[in-house]
Formats: sequence, C-alpha cells, structure tokens
Amino acid sequence: MGSRPRSWPLAGAGAGPLCRRAYGDLRLPIDVAAEDGEVWVRLRMQGRHTGPFVRYREGRLDQAVPPTGREIDCEQIHGLALREGRVVGHEAVRDDVTMLRQLGVFPPSPAVAPRMAAWKVSGRAARAAEEVTRRAAEAASSV
Repeated sequence: MGSRPRSWPLAGAGAGPLCRRAYGDLRLPIDVAAEDGEVWVRLRMQGRHTGPFVRYREGRLDQAVPPTGREIDCEQIHGLALREGRVVGHEAVRDDVTMLRQLGVFPPSPAVAPRMAAWKVSGRAARAAEEVTRRAAEAASSV
C-alpha cells in the first residue's frame, strides 16, 4: 500500500478531533482484519452534524458546510501497511457521496444551499476553516 498526498489536514481526516467537533455523538462501529503486515478496518461513521464540516482540496478550503442537524451514516474502509510495528502506509475508501447527500450538500438541497452560500458570502466559511485549521494544528502537535 502506497502513501497518497493528503487533501485534508492530517488531524481533520477520518475520525480525528475535527470530525468529532463536526459530528455530535460520533459513533464508529468497526470490524478489523489483519494478515502479513496489513490491517483492514471497516467502519461506519454515524452521528449528528452539529458543527462546521470543512473540506480541503490540495491544501485549500474547498467547502465549509454549516451545521445542518442532520444524521449521517456512511461506510469507510481503511487499509494500513505495517512494518516493524509502525504504520508506513494508509489507503482509504470513504463513501463521501452518501455523507454529502445525507447532509443535503450533494446535490444541494433547498434547505442547505442558501445557508452554505450565506456562510461563504458573510465570511463565516473562511472563519470556520481558519478555526478548523488552527485546531488541526493543535491536535497534530499534541500527538
């Protein structure tokens, strides 16, 4: 398994501290399998969207979704390559389309689209992204 460039800040990926802030009552039921230095984790990401969800692409803010109060339930599969007890590679397959559909973002729902536009125009999206980036840096430095 090779390593790929990250499109989100390290601490903002997966179920890190930022997802925990975006989704109240975050639940991650998992199944794990391992063989010959590889570990596969299948999980469901479940919770209520109660905080800003910020997505980055190539290190830049791509989208900031204001809290919708909607429930999410989507699947992810992660493959980890281990060498000498350390993770040396990570690949992930996430069902982001289902999550964005459940949030009303893709396709934009009549309830969510105007709120996202207002967030962007008012500068709240940029401020949310700055806060998320700051918290990601704090979380990464504490590891």
